[in-house]
Amino acid sequence: MTFQQKLDAVVSKNNSLLCVGLDPEFPKIPEQFQKEKHPQFSFNKYIIDQTHEFVCCYKPNSAFYEARGAVGVAELKMTCDYIHQRYPDSPILLDFKRGDIGNTNESYAQFAFEYLQVDAITLQPYQGGEALSLFFSRKEKGIFILCKTSNPGSGEFQNKNVQSGRDVPSERLYELVARSVVSNWNKNNNCFLVVGATYPEELAMVRKLVGDMTILVPGVGAQEGELEKSLRAGLNSKKMGMIINVSRGIIFAQNPGVAARLLRDEINTIRKYIASQ
Repeated sequence: MTFQQKLDAVVSKNNSLLCVGLDPEFPKIPEQFQKEKHPQFSFNKYIIDQTHEFVCCYKPNSAFYEARGAVGVAELKMTCDYIHQRYPDSPILLDFKRGDIGNTNESYAQFAFEYLQVDAITLQPYQGGEALSLFFSRKEKGIFILCKTSNPGSGEFQNKNVQSGRDVPSERLYELVARSVVSNWNKNNNCFLVVGATYPEELAMVRKLVGDMTILVPGVGAQEGELEKSLRAGLNSKKMGMIINVSRGIIFAQNPGVAARLLRDEINTIRKYIASQ
């Protein structure tokens, strides 16, 4: 089963475009979990058990585990194993943001796909499609390419005008990335894009360029991306095609399950309203 097939199945089952980011920043973990033998895993297990009915995906960010060294990486592995064993229908999208060349990429791929056994990863495009071809060759895995990120300074490079050929009109760098992914890199139909909810105009432009391709959309909630604007900009022709990631707004909520259910329902209400117009 490919990542897209697995995603489509759980989107239908849970009626959800919501992804929960498993970002257990250690100092913010509630005290009762910090006292556990495996604090990040124990906290993640609690979040997963509370939210699994309401989400289409889980997205652990590798950085929060790597910060604790070997014990943190071990708890990331435990988290992935728990999802595989208890909720095998739920895809795991590792927020990795890697990208290098040659055998370095092979090592990254082995860690993500063989050790952690995740279903998808995020990558940065700076080395170009040739360097990332090793990831693309994993036909059953989802490869999410950073396109327009949600951080305030993303426009420093991503919004610069570039010209890819003498007779080609200039375009912004994020547009070139989107066009390259959909036109040149996606030969195995396993490429996707990352576009932040904090930039709905850019999200709308990317949607025009990539058709119905699935887009990971972080930045709703703590980063103040507006949900309705993002949905209007990012939904595809089937009023689908988005993975809307929320991390802090759910995992640190007083009741994560309720927070996830309410946000899923809000997304669906807006989707239905947009579809009716």
